[in-house]
Amino acid sequence: MRAYELVLVLKTSLNEANRKKLLESVKSLLKDAKNIKEDEWGQKPLAYSIKKEIAGFYVDMAFEQEAEIPKDLEKKILANENVLRHLLLRQNSKAPLPSKASKTKGK
Repeated sequence: MRAYELVLVLKTSLNEANRKKLLESVKSLLKDAKNIKEDEWGQKPLAYSIKKEIAGFYVDMAFEQEAEIPKDLEKKILANENVLRHLLLRQNSKAPLPSKASKTKGK
């Protein structure tokens, strides 16, 4: 099973109901996903304006999926004009631990 993380930056002009509807539509694109954990980070200012927006509403979704992510997932996410940016990451379950040599090298 592969672990993924999806971060979405949404327009702040969306009300609560429309934001929930948009997140449900994103979840529906992830048909085989399990253990979907949704974390709303809230409204934060952007470093630069995107589509004439100076702030964005951040949502973090972590999930697991056995099959590959659909190739058109990102295209379908960006088709929605209320999504300013997205980032889809595949979590590496076998990440190497830092060695003692690399810890002492910096001192």
